[in-house]
Amino acid sequence: MSSERGAVSPADLSAVTQARPVVWTIAGSDSGGGAGIQADLHTMHDLGVHGCSVISAITAQNSVAVKMVDPVLMQTFTAQIDALGLDLPPAAIKVGLLPTRLHVEVLARRLSTVDAPFVVYDPVAIASTGTPMAEPGMLAAVREHLLPRLSLITPNGPELEALTGLPATSPELVRLAARRLRELGARAVLVKGGHLEWSGDLCLDYYQDETREFWLAAPRLDTRHGHGTGCCYASAIAAVVAQDYPVEDAITLARAYLQQGLAAAQGVGAGPGPIAHLGWPADLAHFPRAVLAGSALDRRFGLYETSSARLPQGPFAPTEHSLGLYPVVDSVKWLKRLLGAGVKTIQLRIKNLPAAQVAPAIAEAVALGRRHGARLFINDYWQQAIEAGAWGVHLGQEDMETADLAAIQAAGLRLGISTHGYFELMRARELAPSYIALGHIFPTNTKAMPSRPQGLARLHDYRALMTEWPTVAIGGISEERVAAVKASGVGSIALVSAITASDDWQGATERLLAAVGAGDEPRSATDIREVEHAL
Repeated sequence: MSSERGAVSPADLSAVTQARPVVWTIAGSDSGGGAGIQADLHTMHDLGVHGCSVISAITAQNSVAVKMVDPVLMQTFTAQIDALGLDLPPAAIKVGLLPTRLHVEVLARRLSTVDAPFVVYDPVAIASTGTPMAEPGMLAAVREHLLPRLSLITPNGPELEALTGLPATSPELVRLAARRLRELGARAVLVKGGHLEWSGDLCLDYYQDETREFWLAAPRLDTRHGHGTGCCYASAIAAVVAQDYPVEDAITLARAYLQQGLAAAQGVGAGPGPIAHLGWPADLAHFPRAVLAGSALDRRFGLYETSSARLPQGPFAPTEHSLGLYPVVDSVKWLKRLLGAGVKTIQLRIKNLPAAQVAPAIAEAVALGRRHGARLFINDYWQQAIEAGAWGVHLGQEDMETADLAAIQAAGLRLGISTHGYFELMRARELAPSYIALGHIFPTNTKAMPSRPQGLARLHDYRALMTEWPTVAIGGISEERVAAVKASGVGSIALVSAITASDDWQGATERLLAAVGAGDEPRSATDIREVEHAL
């Protein structure tokens, strides 16, 4: 039961917050409804979280001009934070307009006492109309006090320059300014590309943290309507992170949310209108491109400092859309067993074989695959797969940086790519692979995984998004789970221990082939029969 002071017991708290994650927005109120608290709450509700608000300032504005900014009293500001902390602890916090230096300092102190896993800050200082929204000393206080409390800061070009003194006039300066913000304490930086004039017809967003960097590219849309884009971007990131997505997936999805909202934006008053709030993005056309190092976009703008990647010049050789049952085995012995049992798609994932035995094993495996008219994919060992003339290779995300993808394509091999969320799906899309693996769906013990299990709901979303490619579900899929996974619409289900760890592998294989199918007939087998018929 609730106490007189407004606190609740852990049991009551669990019941209250279980349905939707709670996300706070700490920002100014926009009387025109297009930005600030109003835009944040629209976005949060649209993306499936419960939004709570802490109002830092009351503004009098419409679509044309900001008439007044009235910072709320400090007592009112802190009382809102404290009230929410007692009853509605956040899974994430989005911070927007902080009108005074004191608001920044007080919030920084309060954040040190709030158990918030993720805090994203959109450093609003000047309205899109050009009107100052905060007092002159506010950004200095951000540098001194707030940056160390942030998981992510999302400045645009002018805000980046105001915070660092570096103009965002080139990729090198954007990268350097982001590094400066991290040196001041921010864990990660996302520079929004809307104001980067050097990128021409593209909007290029840049992310940097301690271990990695990446660029996302989206077409600039010819619209005057875009009021509140920065608010919605940061709020969308917070909403998606609160639902247990990694930050790179949250940024990718938030960028798609922004793009679909801008594409459908309409005016409300005489000035620029707000973005449209259209729900969880599901159209691939709205998703950003993940710019790969060494790609044409990288070379056009010089986005990455160095790259040794050899990327393909076009799409990889296609494979059938339905690959059916797809066992992953670690030996030629298992390969021979399963091909003899009627499996038509299979992967050889060699783990502990001495280096001198790898090439002969792959050559033997390729010969077996040809004899049975099967689709045999070799995991990781792409050089040996090319030498042996394999049907295809399967690579993980980390292999995309080191494998000679151009050589794999030139050799005519098919390519399968592992993915573990929205960001990696966009990276895979850039290579135009033969198929995309979606994983890992359930917890698995067959391989150490850095990502969390995706689950069936996300599998449905990913498969529906990537309909242009054959898709393979993989990871922790037992025989009992096959029907639920198949219902997602994937064209293939990859299994490891469900067959190889079974007491009756033959019976398990027979049942799984009946449940999943062997997939569309491999083109190679069709070609062989056509030749035999002609002879």
